[in-house]
Order: sequence, then structure tokens, then C-alpha cells
Amino acid sequence: MFATDRELPASNGTDKRAYVRGIFTAIAPRYDLLNHLLSLNIDRRWRRIAVQALGWERAPEGVYLDLCAGTLDLAAELGNRAGFRGWVMGADFVKPMLELGRRKSPAIVPVTADALELPFPDRSFDGATVGFGVRNLVDLDRGFREAARVLKPGARLIVLEFSMPERWPMRQLYLFYFRRVLPLIGRIVSKHRTAYTYLPESVARFPAPAELVERMKRAGFAEVKYRRLMGGICVMHVGTRILGTREGGFTPAPTALGTRPPGESVADGEPPA
Repeated sequence: MFATDRELPASNGTDKRAYVRGIFTAIAPRYDLLNHLLSLNIDRRWRRIAVQALGWERAPEGVYLDLCAGTLDLAAELGNRAGFRGWVMGADFVKPMLELGRRKSPAIVPVTADALELPFPDRSFDGATVGFGVRNLVDLDRGFREAARVLKPGARLIVLEFSMPERWPMRQLYLFYFRRVLPLIGRIVSKHRTAYTYLPESVARFPAPAELVERMKRAGFAEVKYRRLMGGICVMHVGTRILGTREGGFTPAPTALGTRPPGESVADGEPPA
């Protein structure tokens, strides 16, 4: 049973995990439509900026990770780039979302997995992205530590997340839209009672950009910076995995994936063979 509007589990806890999985499973069929509609298609530009900041050109045949991948729009933005010849592992714990986005790029390999318990070896990826997903994690610091674990030394983590604008009148206009207009449109289109009320509640409780910088540093990232987009409606954080000495990683070439062709969903929690 879903929470009521007055009982939205926007803060951490097991209730939040179950609620997040439930709402994204319910709104999956209309998720892409609502993303583009409610952002006036600006979300597409934000994803392009994130992929540009990833620096994938240094390893165009590498293996990249898209965490909290949803319907794989951000993974596809990388996978469809001209000159990209690698793989993008799209990890999310809501399988219906992955199923809807699996054909957006031949470079994508969807994996049903929890961002707090990734089924990948240490130092596996040449870079990672998270698009509007860290806000939904039950344990944000653990999520950052897990991302650091699976990244190669020197690899970048790009985090896109909604935020609250600081300056008037953008802040007042944004709050009115976010708290009044967006939930109403979201409820009508998605047919879900609380999903788009949870969104502004979770953004309001999310750490400020400067605090997120410090938490990424504590998790194992250096040179962490952030950039406000669209007047601060969205913030992009960029961090570099601290250099180390251990070797690791894997290459998910077709032979390494067994009989699963790129774009086919992997079983729950199961890493590529």
C-alpha cells in the first residue's frame, strides 16, 4: 500500500526504499513523457552536459556505469555518441524501468541491481553517471562509497540532481511550480497519487550542493566541483576517483556477457558472467 501525501518517506529508511521501488514501478510507462513534459525538454540538455563532463573520449572503448539508470536516457546519451565504442552498464533496482529503455542504444547492458550493493568487481569502470537518482537512495554515503569502489582510479563520477534555486525571483517561481503545478500534472498524467508529491519533498530534504561536495570527498573522490544549471534548478557534481595502486576491472565484450546480447536485461542482482 502506498503512503499518503502526509506520510511520504522522503528521508532515509527501509520504508523509503520500498516506496521508491513502488512508485517508479507504477509510473514507469509514463516516466519519459512526464520527464520531458515537466522539464519542458530541458532535461535532455542537462544529460548532454553530464556526458560532456564525463570525459569518455579518454577511453572511447571503455566500460561505463549509469547508476539509478531508470529508463536509460542518460546511458543512451553516452551510448549513442559518435565515436563511442564501449559499453554502458545501466543499473537500477526497478526492472520495469530498465525494460522500457533497453533498446535506446545498442551499447547499453541493463542490470537489475541496487546502487548500495552493486554486483561488480572493484575498479571495473572507466566512469559513472547518476541522473536524478542519488536523492532516492536510502543511504547516500554508502551509495557514494559503492560508486567509488567500482570505479577505476582517475575515473569520474557525474551526478545530476534537482536542487533549490537560491536567488529571487527564480526561487519563488520554482517553488510555486514545484509544489503546486508539477504534482497536479504528474498526478493526472501518471495516474499515481503521491509520486509527484514525493519529488518536491525529497528535493527539499536533499543536501545542499556544498554539503554534497564534502560527502563525495569522504567517499573517495577528489577534485569535486559543482555547477548550477538553469538558475540552480539542477546541479551537476563532478568528482574524480582517488588514485590507488590495485589493479582490477573487467571487459563486458559479447563473449564476456555469455548469451546475453547488449540491451537484454540481466537477472536481478546478477553480474555479467
